[in-house]
Amino acid sequence: MDLDVFVTAHRAEWDRLDHLLRRGRRLTGAEADELVALYQRTATHLSLITSSAPDPMLTARLTQLIARARATVTGTRRASWRDAAEFLTAGFPAAVYRARHWWIPTALLSTLLAALIGWWIGVHPEVQSALGAPAELREMTRPGGQYETYYSSHPAASFSAAVWTNNAQAAAMCLVLGAFLGIPVLLILFANMLNVGIGIGLMASAGRLDVFLGLILPHGLLELTAVFVAAGTGLRLGWTVIDPGPTTRRAALAQQGRAAIGMAIGLALVLFVSGLIEGFVTPSGMSTWARITIGIVAELAFLVYVYVLGGRAARAGDTGDVAEPDRTAELPTAA
Repeated sequence: MDLDVFVTAHRAEWDRLDHLLRRGRRLTGAEADELVALYQRTATHLSLITSSAPDPMLTARLTQLIARARATVTGTRRASWRDAAEFLTAGFPAAVYRARHWWIPTALLSTLLAALIGWWIGVHPEVQSALGAPAELREMTRPGGQYETYYSSHPAASFSAAVWTNNAQAAAMCLVLGAFLGIPVLLILFANMLNVGIGIGLMASAGRLDVFLGLILPHGLLELTAVFVAAGTGLRLGWTVIDPGPTTRRAALAQQGRAAIGMAIGLALVLFVSGLIEGFVTPSGMSTWARITIGIVAELAFLVYVYVLGGRAARAGDTGDVAEPDRTAELPTAA
């Protein structure tokens, strides 16, 4: 192909397309149709030039023209409050519901692990001695000790913000690092269960397990559920690397990854609620059963939210993925 002849033959079309793009929304119906036709024609021109006689400057100009034309033709989709409402009432709960076969076993096994660690520490004084000096352990577990004063050690608002940030980061790490075959997720999960197990074991050995449970259950039910959901989803993402299913590995990871990012946002909101409970309810002067009841109500509300709204949305076909127009095309599409 003679590039000079080709440019001479089609420069007027490119200039016309540039002129129409500069006019923006002031186009008439006929001009809008002309813009679409020129956009398609210019895309074909770029393809021919790239394959037959690539010229860097000309390719850059036509690429820019096509990008501007595509944005004008297809429009720019902006997120709205309706999108946020659909995410909270359908997308997020559907994603959590569809991942239940991963996070429910994760929750059960993790809880069992924490209980076993607690039992092991509680019945073996030598293990307790390895964790700290007797005086330090007594200071932690005595009435008014560190385990009890921890939740009131800072102003409620700043304490809630701190625990929310830490928990949201842990959940996000589980979701993001799941792609590494789920191994980092298992490490994060084990560290969390180890901390819980140590608390159970030390307080049980001091005869104050009821106090420990009364402190951790109000916020811990919802908080740990969110962590288990994040961990289960991260493990599912890691398994997708091994077994992508009927689609390509790239497409499967893209779908699961987009859903995981959405879940990170949703779980941050869940953890915000648990952070408020931990900052304002756990250290409050309410009776133990009143505080635990608040935690149970919050947990049941989340489960109903997932199984009612999420189940309904999942049965309707919602996967928690972003809307189809916002996805990257998995296969080449015609301009």
